[in-house]
Amino acid sequence: MKTKAYTAKAADQPLEYYEFERREPNDTDVVVEILYSGICHSDIHTARGDWGDVEYPCVPGHEIVGKVVQVGKDVTNFEVGDTVGIGCMVNSCGECKACKSDFEQACETSGPVWTYSSEDPIDGSDTKGGYSDKIVVTEKFVVPMPESLDITKAAPLLCAGITMYSPLAHWQMGPGKVVGILGLGGLGHMGVKIAKAMGTEVWVITSSPEKGEDARKYGADGVVVSSSEADMESAYRKFDLIVDTIPVEHDLSQYLELLAINGTICLVGPINPMPGYHGSNLMSGRKSIAGSGIGSIKETQEMLEFCAKHDILPDTEMITMDKVNEAWDNVAKKGMSHRYVIDIQESFGGKK
Repeated sequence: MKTKAYTAKAADQPLEYYEFERREPNDTDVVVEILYSGICHSDIHTARGDWGDVEYPCVPGHEIVGKVVQVGKDVTNFEVGDTVGIGCMVNSCGECKACKSDFEQACETSGPVWTYSSEDPIDGSDTKGGYSDKIVVTEKFVVPMPESLDITKAAPLLCAGITMYSPLAHWQMGPGKVVGILGLGGLGHMGVKIAKAMGTEVWVITSSPEKGEDARKYGADGVVVSSSEADMESAYRKFDLIVDTIPVEHDLSQYLELLAINGTICLVGPINPMPGYHGSNLMSGRKSIAGSGIGSIKETQEMLEFCAKHDILPDTEMITMDKVNEAWDNVAKKGMSHRYVIDIQESFGGKK
């Protein structure tokens, strides 16, 4: 299937227009015309080779909203015309303990098949993501979009939304609980909105005092400035859960002091090895360090329905594909709290 896209042809090259052939759909596949694709910081890290070897050309994008235009004969959950979402995964083995437990993101066979830069088990090709005008995905990894969600803004929910919803739901945040959101970027601002809708008391922990106004705009009850000794002392043992969205290595010791007894700090941002910490930080109060990566397909559907019910959407800026390199520069340099969404049909409408 002829597909229009933007691609990185090398780690040090800007994205450029590209055409390629997607595999033909099989009986359990859904073909989706992509309408909107969010820009995630992971797109940049992957395409730039920051996280390991990449097969080029690389077509990023794992925050996808579109319309179903074709279904295989064995597809039962979708019809042509349905509005759907596709997130970070497009397949998994389906047979291991993790997959059978609705935990596909931790598939034990060979890991999940990522939406881009992963080997497609159907034909062995390198998967290519949402910076394109269509995609072919097995039915299980497609989710229906609730009608009440504004699809022009909803794409980042498929990564940023589920990344924050999953730990907040797992640790049962709600009335009577206090959560700290460490960092107020694209992930952090979603965490504030979701946690607040759960009924949790929400604080933003940031090194940037100027982000206090934005934090409160998103619904935070308060702000802890980590560079302020007074703020950190006042937040001692305050939080039942801290969700750490900082995307670079950093010392956890000072944040462990902010955990309540039996509290947990959950890492969702750091990928690289983290500096050490003293065991007494954990032993004093039976504290835990945990991690969470995206979420399952079942959780993703729950998250979308939760966001629709509570009218939760990311703060977004719509662009066309000719602005994507500039947008990448902004994301990489500025640690923005809003998310870029690419209007795919507007971007490719004039290209034959």
